Amino acid sequence: MTRPPLRVLFLCTGNSARSQIAQTLLNHKGAGRVVADSAGSHPALRVNPFAIRALAEAGIAWTGHPPQSVDAVAQERWDIVITVCDRAKEACPVFPGRPAQAHWGMPDPAEVEGGDEDKARAFRETLRVLAARLDLMLALPAEKLERLALASRLQRIAEDAE
Repeated sequence: MTRPPLRVLFLCTGNSARSQIAQTLLNHKGAGRVVADSAGSHPALRVNPFAIRALAEAGIAWTGHPPQSVDAVAQERWDIVITVCDRAKEACPVFPGRPAQAHWGMPDPAEVEGGDEDKARAFRETLRVLAARLDLMLALPAEKLERLALASRLQRIAEDAE
């Protein structure tokens, strides 16, 4: 009997950069073992083009969606909820089923000032950090861990992966 895919939600403020990159990377790397989505506490009007560009440079097609509110996914059941910015962590709602939660806070590449190359570099670095964390996450035997142990191990990924 095959297990249903692990359902993972990434949250940030605008759902236009970090969470979109994380969602696309995990869906790509998870190869059907995982179904990832993303949302924001204050969704932006569009996905940041530098996020889509960083993924394309890594050979991964952006498979996300326009920025959406956390309200759009708040009643769904998630196995894991990961916040990728401090503001989203503070605004994170309580989800049904008590999913494992972790905070993978990181700088917002959309806030980098300078020219296009400076911005592109910040997005590539965000992708690199998220990819490393997601590789570690995918190496975990998530289906065998209790919820609290999983949350603890996921949190350690953010602290150890850098």
